[in-house]
Amino acid sequence: MQKPGNPYGTHRVIEPKGVLPQPALRVDNNFTKIYDNEILCDVITLNIDAASFTDIKDRAGNDPEKVAKTMLDIVSQFGKHKNPRTGSGGMFIGKVREIGNSLKDRIGLKKGDRIASLVSLSLTPLRIDNIKKIHMEKDQVDINGQAVLFESSIWAKIPNDMPETLVLAVLDVAGAPAQVDRLVEPGDTVAVIGARGKSGLLCCYQAKKKAGPSGKVIAVVHRLEGREDVDNAPFVDLSVVGKADQALELLETIEKVTDGKLCNKVISCVSRENCEMGAVLITKDKGKVYFFSMATSFTKAALGAEGVGKDIEMIVGNGYCQGHAELTLNLMRESGYLMDLYTRRYC
Repeated sequence: MQKPGNPYGTHRVIEPKGVLPQPALRVDNNFTKIYDNEILCDVITLNIDAASFTDIKDRAGNDPEKVAKTMLDIVSQFGKHKNPRTGSGGMFIGKVREIGNSLKDRIGLKKGDRIASLVSLSLTPLRIDNIKKIHMEKDQVDINGQAVLFESSIWAKIPNDMPETLVLAVLDVAGAPAQVDRLVEPGDTVAVIGARGKSGLLCCYQAKKKAGPSGKVIAVVHRLEGREDVDNAPFVDLSVVGKADQALELLETIEKVTDGKLCNKVISCVSRENCEMGAVLITKDKGKVYFFSMATSFTKAALGAEGVGKDIEMIVGNGYCQGHAELTLNLMRESGYLMDLYTRRYC
């Protein structure tokens, strides 16, 4: 007889009691028996979010063995992969092993289906039995292990027309282009900071699609290396090199290319700290900044904007909005450029 579980997964919280799984310090990752509203999956690959994986690699000196040890220590200590320094996790792809009795007839899944989790590893009970391979440049880690999804968790079946590792990569950041779809309006000037990255290029594509021919998409890249990925993108109007953590230098660069008008919308996809004020300064008054990066300090952003007298709307990068998985997968199907580039990167 399976025990009933809470829809939001609080039955898995060990400490502190009374909180949800994401802010919880430790969760139960013993999967000997699952609750009646859980989905147990055999995990194939973890996609660690960019801010977390960058931090782990930096701490490990880019040594794969030390990266593996750090990840195993995190899961052993917390029962989930929540980087204690960034507070973020990632997502996984896996194969459905067991479905709780209360869910079997109402979620459209069956044993053996391959799915991608669309909720953060920072709240997902996870057990890693062993790490098979670390893809240092892809932020992906092949493992043997298991995880459970809750009744409220969101997921997507792996489509047949794309490689699994590609699906995992783009669905990990599906919230970004979906939010851009809501934010950008025809004629907007949009700056995407961290434009060469996985979420950045997806945001550039969707921004241009919404801004249209009368709008402009400015791709901001950190260095010359790899700039050709944005220079060659047919949906980028202009690319510039600028360090997001050097706010005044970035402002000067954007002032030059916009004749001092700045940007209606700014999308920050950088995966490092102290990049808030660069995004704030290049935004027009009454404009909007979307902080997708989990490296963002929202205290620095809010108080920094106040300190420089910027009347702008700042939006937290919620990784979920309705239809985000479908929108992002269709985006890949629409853009031959992105499909080719991301296939080379992630497959």
